[in-house]
Amino acid sequence: MWLIIAALALLASGGGFVYLTAGFHRFGFMRALGEKHKAASWILSAAAIALIGGVWSFISLTAAAVALIHLFLFWLGADAVSAFVTRCRKKKPKRNYAGSAAVFITVIYLSIGWFLAHAVSRTDYDFQTDKNIGTDGLRIALIADSHLGITLDGKKFAYEMKRINDENPDMVIVAGDFVDDDSKRSDMIEACAALGNIRTKYGVFYSLGNHDKGYFSGGRDFTIDDLISELEKNGVTVLMDEVVMADENICVIGRKDKSEEASGGRKTMSELTAGLSPESYKIVIDHQPNDYDAEAAVGADLVLSGHTHGGHIFPAGYIGVLIGANDRAYGTERRDGTDFVVTSGISGWAIPFKTGCKSEYVIIDIEKQE
Repeated sequence: MWLIIAALALLASGGGFVYLTAGFHRFGFMRALGEKHKAASWILSAAAIALIGGVWSFISLTAAAVALIHLFLFWLGADAVSAFVTRCRKKKPKRNYAGSAAVFITVIYLSIGWFLAHAVSRTDYDFQTDKNIGTDGLRIALIADSHLGITLDGKKFAYEMKRINDENPDMVIVAGDFVDDDSKRSDMIEACAALGNIRTKYGVFYSLGNHDKGYFSGGRDFTIDDLISELEKNGVTVLMDEVVMADENICVIGRKDKSEEASGGRKTMSELTAGLSPESYKIVIDHQPNDYDAEAAVGADLVLSGHTHGGHIFPAGYIGVLIGANDRAYGTERRDGTDFVVTSGISGWAIPFKTGCKSEYVIIDIEKQE
């Protein structure tokens, strides 16, 4: 879905560029220049908009498109308000108030989005179960979608893992998209080592997301096999359609990503849970949150996902749910006795802003119901 959104964003940014150039040309200093040098005023107006996109393109073309689209939408809205006010007052404004307002709102809005993407917050959830998970309950730390290299490099990721270690989790779950196509080997190695430094009762468990294997051949300086080897070297349990018992009553089921279903490379929940005791507490790691009915039907107790980034850019999360791409974009849901959690991720893909959510790690406390 994100690739479709990126393509639409790049397409829309072309039309927006023309509109923004015309809007910038309405500033007084540009109109004054245009009276003497018409061509130069239009060239400079276009150059100003191109400069905005160009600055963000150093991060990614997607980031540039997102910045320009937000400026376009706010400018369009400001122009609509200005047209309404002009009609009511029957008098055109002397200055380009709409353009000034659009630039100001865009800067503030995306500055907040920048902060929400880069400042990792802590989110807590509490659940109960009547199954035997130990007298002290179970504390799980959940992360997903680090996409190393966007807002988190290896050093920053290691800092966040120290925060998680201070939470004293019984286990850590990494729900996919740990790396991306442009992640660096050095960051990957440092991040894997950081996972290995977390002290837990049951360990660190990892399942792959749709970006972990990489979409583009030769796009990074390590392979998926290098990643798995580095994770396992640091004591991380990598689960690809596999089930492990954390102890005699708690099992962790790590699914392959849904993107592998088309090739028949992913097991169903019925296949994965065949033979498991109904008394065991079943934790499912499923990167993409879109198999809720099947997971609830087999009696999974807790399903942990990422992928959606909580919507990342408003209103993408709502669109994803409406078109059926995901069962949920963010937060918790209880369905037929199964608790579902979707995290917005500790980072995000390609875009250094989050306007529909925040970056987070999740602490889940599960207590035995008396």
